[in-house]
Amino acid sequence: MGQRIIGVRQARAEDAADVARVYIESWHDTYAGILPHRLLCAMTPRGQAARWRAAIKARGRESVLVAECGSHGIVGMASFGPARDNALGYEGEVYTLYVDPGFYGRGAGRSLLRAGFEAMRKRGISSCVIWAHAGNPARYFYEAMGGKLIAGRTAQMMGDAVPENAFGWKKLALAERSNAN
Repeated sequence: MGQRIIGVRQARAEDAADVARVYIESWHDTYAGILPHRLLCAMTPRGQAARWRAAIKARGRESVLVAECGSHGIVGMASFGPARDNALGYEGEVYTLYVDPGFYGRGAGRSLLRAGFEAMRKRGISSCVIWAHAGNPARYFYEAMGGKLIAGRTAQMMGDAVPENAFGWKKLALAERSNAN
């Protein structure tokens, strides 16, 4: 099945371009035909690298992790912190979790989610929510990891209504499966 993920670590400012690449490639792969083409085209490597460099350097509310796989370098990224909306009763939130499409199914997502949960626990956070586009197939991954569908909403992206679903973990623990992923 190829190389396994060899590590998850805190992102560094010099990782911003690779984080942006994974983010954009994952969005283009996941949301083609789901989100408007103009929205996907508006995401530029330069703009996303600047956004992620600022988030990584700030080391404030949002923490950014990267998954690395041998000579392939960065193949996944995640960001997390306190919940942005406390109305659902969850303390923490995974803001983003994206994997290079060429590395789907190799354990990067699970590794990032596990490391994010551990980092949130160290901050005193005991529960977590993830919002995802209602048409995002990652919902099945979140459910396999133990997330429960808890809410829905409609957000706005560049003037377009975007349906989203929330998946919650009342306890920061992944569902364990019989096969390693």
